[in-house]
Amino acid sequence: MATPAHDDSVATPTEAKKGKKKEGKMMVDPFEVRMRFTTQLQHLSASVTSAQKAAFYALKYRDLDEDLHSCILEQLERNNMNNRANIMYFIEHLCDMALKENHPTYVRMMQRDILRVVDSVVPPDGTGAANVKHVRHVLSGLQSKKVLTAESVAEIDAALKDRDTHPDMEHDEGTEDGRKSKAGTPQIRLDKKQIEQRIEEDRERNKRLRENMWAVTGNDQDEYNQMWEELSDLGEDDFTRFREEAEEREECVRKHMEYWTAKAAGK
Repeated sequence: MATPAHDDSVATPTEAKKGKKKEGKMMVDPFEVRMRFTTQLQHLSASVTSAQKAAFYALKYRDLDEDLHSCILEQLERNNMNNRANIMYFIEHLCDMALKENHPTYVRMMQRDILRVVDSVVPPDGTGAANVKHVRHVLSGLQSKKVLTAESVAEIDAALKDRDTHPDMEHDEGTEDGRKSKAGTPQIRLDKKQIEQRIEEDRERNKRLRENMWAVTGNDQDEYNQMWEELSDLGEDDFTRFREEAEEREECVRKHMEYWTAKAAGK
């Protein structure tokens, strides 16, 4: 009796099970990815770890980059000023990791929407005055990473000059509706928790900034370049000090010579 031939085109139950399992691993629910990413953005803190974790997640699901980029813009417009500052720092980490992972799409989209991002973190009405220095810090970092050009950063920085102060900053008490001053200027309402959170996060960032200032590669040339960049330009006061120091040295030499001449003559 002949043995029936095995049809290679028909998968065995074991093969079908393996294929189904593999297919399940590859399938991703865009809605779930978006929701999880949104949650990460909402819970960002001043720590580098939280920003890197969210950036890694965005790159893990890079196939949904446009959708995740829209999440970033939405959260910038919906959340409080503290969270917007944290998202701003996250953007720098995302662009840095995207360049290293050779996925420039995130970078291109951020270059396209950088003005919208800045307007969200530091609105023209002055309600984001406390975020101006953080925006400038991130813009400087993006420029050093070649994400933004010097011209773009200079243009944005010029626009920020009118946004770093707000005349009507206040806490919970104030106007009747808590949103408009008598002159019609929108006012900032910050509860105690947000104020304490901002103080703690700024303290964390300043601590990290001081640590980075002392971090060098061990290369003498790098250390020299860093010291050179930190030096201020020479001014008239510097030249005056130089002349005074030179005169003091000449006077010291003159007195020294007189002393030894007199001592030699006395012998």
